[in-house]
Amino acid sequence: MRTILTLFVLVISVGTSFAQNNYSDSLTHEREQHEKEFLSKVLNEEERKIHPEICFFPINSSFIIEADFIKEVGPAFVMPMSKERTVYYRKVGTLSFKVNDTVCKLNVYQNLDLAGKKEYKNYYFVPFKDATTGSSTYGAGKYLDCYFNKKTKKVKIDFNTSHHPYCAYSDRYSCPIVPAENRVPVAITAGECYVSHD
Repeated sequence: MRTILTLFVLVISVGTSFAQNNYSDSLTHEREQHEKEFLSKVLNEEERKIHPEICFFPINSSFIIEADFIKEVGPAFVMPMSKERTVYYRKVGTLSFKVNDTVCKLNVYQNLDLAGKKEYKNYYFVPFKDATTGSSTYGAGKYLDCYFNKKTKKVKIDFNTSHHPYCAYSDRYSCPIVPAENRVPVAITAGECYVSHD
């Protein structure tokens, strides 16, 4: 009996390890592709001299979190931007989750220009600031792209995929400003990090 139990535990352990390695390899590949395209298509030559690469935190599976989603659709509003540009969003709900033992909440938004497009039907925008903001991440915050049906009550969020706005690397772009209420009191050491070249 003990032998069977030991074998079962070993199989589960190997399977979990394989899944984690598979995830890590896949995300590493995605990061490499993103960096290559970002540096070649988003930044110009002068900007690439200042930012020759993108900094990433090590992949950490503890920042793949299941959050409770509470649907709460609000009215359309103009999202404040880093440069004058009128973009309409609306709040669609709130994500509630724990990092260690700390309860965190983030509002979820929908870009109304994208809402009518089929490929963006289940796409939502979660800008945020955390305890790393202004030190190891960009001072204006980071973004998290989420895809889910807003009728759901549970959402898996992966902070390993969180990223900086284009404005972190170039002042040629106009980016959404993180709303004051979307700040969490913990350090999200996942996704893109930032090295200032000021």
